[in-house]
Amino acid sequence: MKKVKVLTPEEAALLVKDGDTVSTSGFVSCACPETLSKALEKRFLETGHPNNLTLFFAAGQGHRDGSGGDHFGHEGMVKRVIGGHWDRAKSLGDLALANKIEAYNLPQGVISHMYRDIAAHKPGTLTHVGLYTFVDPRNEGGKLNEKTTEDLVKVVEIDGKEYLLYKGFPIDIVFIKGSYADEFGNVTVHREIGPLDVTAQAQACKNSGGKVIVQVEKIVKGGGLDPKLVKIPGILVDAIVLGVGDDNMQCLGMPYDGALTGEYRIPMDAIPPIPMDAKKIIARRAAMEIQPGSVVNLGTGAPEKIANVAAEEGTSDDFCLTVEAGSIAGVPYGGTQFGAAANSMCIIEHNVQFDFYQGGGLDIAFLGLAETAANGDLNVSKFGVRLAGAGGFIDITQNAKKVCYCGTFTAKGLATECKDGKLIITQEGAKKKFVEKVEQITFSGKYANMVHQPVLYITERAVFELRPEGVTLIEIAPGIDLQTQILDQMDFKPQIAENLKTMDERIFRDEIMGLANR
Repeated sequence: MKKVKVLTPEEAALLVKDGDTVSTSGFVSCACPETLSKALEKRFLETGHPNNLTLFFAAGQGHRDGSGGDHFGHEGMVKRVIGGHWDRAKSLGDLALANKIEAYNLPQGVISHMYRDIAAHKPGTLTHVGLYTFVDPRNEGGKLNEKTTEDLVKVVEIDGKEYLLYKGFPIDIVFIKGSYADEFGNVTVHREIGPLDVTAQAQACKNSGGKVIVQVEKIVKGGGLDPKLVKIPGILVDAIVLGVGDDNMQCLGMPYDGALTGEYRIPMDAIPPIPMDAKKIIARRAAMEIQPGSVVNLGTGAPEKIANVAAEEGTSDDFCLTVEAGSIAGVPYGGTQFGAAANSMCIIEHNVQFDFYQGGGLDIAFLGLAETAANGDLNVSKFGVRLAGAGGFIDITQNAKKVCYCGTFTAKGLATECKDGKLIITQEGAKKKFVEKVEQITFSGKYANMVHQPVLYITERAVFELRPEGVTLIEIAPGIDLQTQILDQMDFKPQIAENLKTMDERIFRDEIMGLANR
């Protein structure tokens, strides 16, 4: 093997040409190639080049603070963005909402598979994922504004079944963050939260005739790396760039944590109990749905608290938590470390995790509850002037054997307290979540009923179930008035189960519920 080029960030930025399709690695605030993205941004701001780029990414990258995808968020720098999750790059979202760029939101797991299919020169990625959601071309086709007109998704039928075909395209440049590289360009990611999509991205770009540029912390002697740790072979790498200072952080703004890579394990009895609030109530009720031995995925927000409740109840070992970034049997982290997990027993590739998810491997998934309609449709991806994006939500929720949506009944100002095993609403939220029609269909109630998927909507004061006739109220919290605190706070009248139950009083008391003894 010959030695790979070692470039400065400025030299690497010069390799990107006007009109190129660029893909970047990273998962939210983890494993972002900040040195490379900063250098490209600096070149554009100083010279106006490169311009009219297409940016292609799976997991959203950044922290809504100018990092990650925000480095591309300048008018004229990008003409088109195809992404799985937009929320972490506010400037890109603003351009899309202002109709200044072509903008697509496709399922995160599908994009992770598109890398592999582009590498293999397949005509596209064929999957059922996205049917009947806003990604389905019979709805919006993943297009986010009027400027976006080209169809990247189409419906096809095979043996009488419908699928979606996601169009592939060449990738000209890929920016990847690695850990160490040797002189031949072999790269490890052993200090990152996982391998993510780096192998597939590099293969897709190389087989497209593009250039693979990797940011690393350190360069070592050729052949000096453990081959089992190498995730990007030197035959795929065109150039190595040494990252600058804090740009090499495992997660933006956070010091390296070996518990997230498997270097060491930390004691989990240090997880503190969470305060008794609406989110804990929701997490407690949700935790009651987990059967021993279940394989589980937790989303952000209220679902994150289920891990805390399980630790408090002593049931953490009863089930296996997974994260779409690739960890299995660990304790998921949040904030800028979202996507990482401590004490994992295995960390696999992002795209391989989605193979498992899309094939129905999850026994139960807990995701956030936002806008919900009478037919069971849910929107978590677009809210007026805020473009969140679907992320892995569609891949996960369409395929889990059971899905529970967890969130407060209303938003903006809700305050609650518990007394004598009863829930008291001390201040009602100003925004209703149960609406006549969702702004965007991130989850299709119609599709869930078609495939007979069990679906629950868990709030602090009520639990609903999706039935063929629509969203049905099945439980109400003790102390809550059905008419004034539930029905009057909804824009539609739900179905009400004949055997309407009262939520378990233990949920609303400070002491441990005793889930370990159930």
